[in-house]
Amino acid sequence: MRVYLAIIDETEEAHLALRFAARRAADTGGSVHILALVPRQQFNAFGGVQATIEEEARDRAEVMAHSAAGELFSESGRMPQIAVRVGEGVAVINEYLDQHPEVAALVLGSAKEGNPGPLISHFSAHSSSLKCPLFIVPGGLSAERIDELS
Repeated sequence: MRVYLAIIDETEEAHLALRFAARRAADTGGSVHILALVPRQQFNAFGGVQATIEEEARDRAEVMAHSAAGELFSESGRMPQIAVRVGEGVAVINEYLDQHPEVAALVLGSAKEGNPGPLISHFSAHSSSLKCPLFIVPGGLSAERIDELS
């Protein structure tokens, strides 16, 4: 079974990448894993304040991932696997791929304009060391066009 790993955040391009992954999974009899990233906070506050800020960021990521999963379930009848991880994006994704050898493709959405984003910049530059193919979904595509392509 093919597993498509989609990285989700609050951007439109991440949701387009998730749509692409879901369509590919449906067409190939595969499934989708959703990975929500929670970056570590870059400042040090008082212990309790720091912990509260990090917990709130994780809670937001979990709500976002579960909401996206719910949308996929309502469209396809299949519930994706959800993971929320704290840390630097590239390291977290590499660790996830190490732990999940069943992942057949990493699916990322590029920004609509300008720089495609740090994850795409990194993984496209280091694609030869990836454990699976990298699919980049252009952020300027419409949902209808994604459906046609997938």
